[in-house]
Amino acid sequence: MRAVAIERKGGPEVMEAVERAAPEPGPGTVLVRLGAAGVNYRDIYERVTPGYGGDPPRVLGVEGAGTVTAVGVGVTEFGPGDRVAWKEAPGSYAEQVVVAVREAVPVPDSVSDELGAAALLQGLTAQYLTTSTYAVQPGDWVVVHAAAGGAGLLVTQFAKMRGAHVLATTSTEEKAALARAAGADEVVRYDELLTRAKELTGAGVAAVFDGVGKDTFETSLQALRPRGTMVLFGSSSGNPDAVEPMRLARGGSLFLTRPTLVHYTATREELLQRAGDVFGLIAAGRLDARVGGRYPLSEARRAHEDLEARRTTGKLVLTPGR
Repeated sequence: MRAVAIERKGGPEVMEAVERAAPEPGPGTVLVRLGAAGVNYRDIYERVTPGYGGDPPRVLGVEGAGTVTAVGVGVTEFGPGDRVAWKEAPGSYAEQVVVAVREAVPVPDSVSDELGAAALLQGLTAQYLTTSTYAVQPGDWVVVHAAAGGAGLLVTQFAKMRGAHVLATTSTEEKAALARAAGADEVVRYDELLTRAKELTGAGVAAVFDGVGKDTFETSLQALRPRGTMVLFGSSSGNPDAVEPMRLARGGSLFLTRPTLVHYTATREELLQRAGDVFGLIAAGRLDARVGGRYPLSEARRAHEDLEARRTTGKLVLTPGR
């Protein structure tokens, strides 16, 4: 089978399309024929960062969707022919992937493999951020950074479904148009955020959903109202500097949280509930999971280059085509 592997940590050049023996499902797992794999910033961290995701050699990727072809011992929840998606299966940049049953979720017939791969990780993220990390309330003003990215477009839509007003940040007019199409009420460049947030609200916004990190963190804190919530869920520009606790007091008794998906899908029941919400909304036409770029597995390097250079919008996916 074809897979994308690394022999050492480094830049996109360390990624190679290789031939590997097809894996076999073990107890509690299923073997899936890949329909599409999701490309995420965490894949870049896995490629670059020592210790992150395990040591090379290894096949990259953790997210995807496809069709079950075989099941391991003891598996009763799924069978051959079932369509599943997953957010955490190491080695997902491959034509065949072994997925733990605890991580596999059913995909409705009306949701394609590409949408399944594009929506699950970031859709789950948007769902828990806006319903659990900060439960968005009707009438709230919230900030969504990088609103034209895969996560940003989904966070914007979830916030709007909960009755919020969204102040979005983007870097280009093309991306601003995508954010508006997703429902953003106002779209500004990053350096305009603080001024516009104060103009719109007076006291500041209720919450900031920030997946950018270092470049936006301080401005995000300044944009909050007293007792506002700073939700730092990613760091595409790098990790922010350490925060002295009294900084939160001076800012207005602010709340700061750094959530991760694993803690919001801690049980099988919670994972299925959140995934069912995401896929149900897509199937009903209420949530648009935008596939911004499609690449064959052999061009995974180009997908990483485009993502790192911020040349993309929406979610990138890899397909088995060579």
